[in-house]
Formats: sequence, C-alpha cells, structure tokens
Amino acid sequence: QLQLVESGGGLVQPGGSLRLSCAASKFDLNYYHIGWFRQAPGKEREGVSCINSSGVSTNYADSVKGRFTISRDNAKNTVYLQMNSLKPEDTAVYYCAAISLGPMCPMTHEEYTYWGRGTQVSVSS
Repeated sequence: QLQLVESGGGLVQPGGSLRLSCAASKFDLNYYHIGWFRQAPGKEREGVSCINSSGVSTNYADSVKGRFTISRDNAKNTVYLQMNSLKPEDTAVYYCAAISLGPMCPMTHEEYTYWGRGTQVSVSS
C-alpha cells in the first residue's frame, strides 16, 4: 500500500516561510496526482493545493494563491509545498494525499485514496 510521509512543519512567525515535503516509499509517485490539505482544530479539512501526475497542472485555494507553490521532483519521488508570507490563519495540520485516477488533481479530500499522517504548521509571534 502506498505510504506517504510529510515533513517540514514547525513554528514560524507571521510573514515567514516553510517548505513541506511529501515523500513516498516503495511506490512511484509519478503515477499519482498529489493534493495538500489542512485541518485546523474544530474546522473541516480543506484543500490547499494539488498537482497532477505530470506536474503540468496545479490548483490552489483562493486563500493561498500567490503565497504557496506546489511542485514535484519525480526523480526524488517527492512533492513540495513552498509556503511564503505565512499568516496565523495558516496554522493547521497539513496532510498530503494521493490518487491515481482521473485526468486532473481534485481539491476535495473525499476523492483521495492514500494519506499521510500530517505535519503541524504553527504561525505565531
């Protein structure tokens, strides 16, 4: 079964940056669309960004457009989420997820098959 592992979370001040990584073992991520999701305490899990298997197509939530960038390095079997200009409202547990079906990456968490365990991102002064 595909296993995803997130890393790169931490505590950062408002305006700071973090880069999250989503890595897979035993499976080739080249065949999967990858999504990043986040969930804050007491809130629904929301889509942040996604990238299709070829890396050509990406999508972003309105709340992160212009601040976050998703990318993938298929040689390293890793997908990244570069987060700049972080705000306190970005505080959440961030998850990556994978799906191998469909032409485009979805932004709804119900469509994803495989999930990582998450990494905490906290933005506070």
